[in-house]
Amino acid sequence: MKICMLTYRGNPYCGGQGVYVSYLGAELAKQGHEVHVISGPPYPHHVEGVTVHRVPGMMLHTSDGDYPPLENPLSAFSPLNLYDRVAWQFGMFSEMASFSFRAFALLRRLHAHHQFDVIHDNQTLGWGLLPMKLLGAPLLATIHHPLTIDRQRGFEAPTNFHRQWGQMMFHPILMQGFVARRIPHVVTVSDASAKEIIKDFRVPQDRIQVVYNGVDTAHFRPLLGRKRVSGRVLYVGNFQDPNKGSIFLLRAMARVKRPSHLVIAAATLPDPERFRQDLEDLGLADRVEVRLQLDRDELVELYATAEVAVSPSVFEGFGFPAAEAMACGLPVVAAAGGALPEVVGDAGLVVPPRDPEAMAAAIDKLLGDASLREAIGKSARERILERFQWHKAASEVTGIYQDMIYAHR
Repeated sequence: MKICMLTYRGNPYCGGQGVYVSYLGAELAKQGHEVHVISGPPYPHHVEGVTVHRVPGMMLHTSDGDYPPLENPLSAFSPLNLYDRVAWQFGMFSEMASFSFRAFALLRRLHAHHQFDVIHDNQTLGWGLLPMKLLGAPLLATIHHPLTIDRQRGFEAPTNFHRQWGQMMFHPILMQGFVARRIPHVVTVSDASAKEIIKDFRVPQDRIQVVYNGVDTAHFRPLLGRKRVSGRVLYVGNFQDPNKGSIFLLRAMARVKRPSHLVIAAATLPDPERFRQDLEDLGLADRVEVRLQLDRDELVELYATAEVAVSPSVFEGFGFPAAEAMACGLPVVAAAGGALPEVVGDAGLVVPPRDPEAMAAAIDKLLGDASLREAIGKSARERILERFQWHKAASEVTGIYQDMIYAHR
């Protein structure tokens, strides 16, 4: 089977969409399929058996909010680059729309040569997907969760009218909802996400299928001989995203009674001054350690030396950090936000979202009971091995591809 996957950001360190396309693409290739990935920047790492086609992009919404340098200054005057710059000035997140048009132009040429059996979009849902339906191959989209959830979290944060208006402009909700309703087949990664897609994007339930993500259990695994650091509580993830519930974790740590300290593993942190002030206000200045830009091996070492991992998210479409911690045999305290109860099940402690008191009590319970931590960590690893494997996800997606191709013909 010849498969073409689309992803507006392909690097696994840029978020769940990068992890998804890298691992799913690799597993599909292992199962004997010819896999091509059309990706915007940041691009995927080398994936065995997968051909990556790089689509140029402006990447205007960088962490420092500045323009990246252009290789060719004249390219700034191309229609899509002009659109990106103008949209950026108005606070719009144009990356998905502009990538979809660039991807369509490239896909049209590639399809004429390769004759793909299926086209699989990964969370782009840009206008350029609509003409892809005319290329003669069935079209599928994976939606990890609707952007309406991200926008809602932005509204909840303390802010002013200017920032609220910015939330309205930034998230391309109308585009994604319009395109999602016109994609014949939708895959999502949890029942919780499926419910939100049906509610917010109004996609009919009979067009949505749930295929759980996998975890790289060969890499994320218990490390023998590592000594756990007493009282170490670990948070892995985007500390700036309001969906991740980081403020509730800090408030919980301020309430933990047992000797403990928090390690934050993230790509970047929010405003350092504001972060330091939050720690001072909560009395956590000497109980929080930050580690940025860790590679996978360093992350596994952290999982191996912590006593408890916490996933305080208000909403997760799946929850890779919780699943990775479980695969490493580390007990998890998870907020019941989105799909986390589906992932953790009874192999961890699940508490109500936005509840620092309940979260602190669960952390205290695990820190005070070594035998409970060991039992939960063992069952967590077993649950991941049984339910969340990439080869299983690839097989289920392949079955969907085959049904699509049969119906299309």
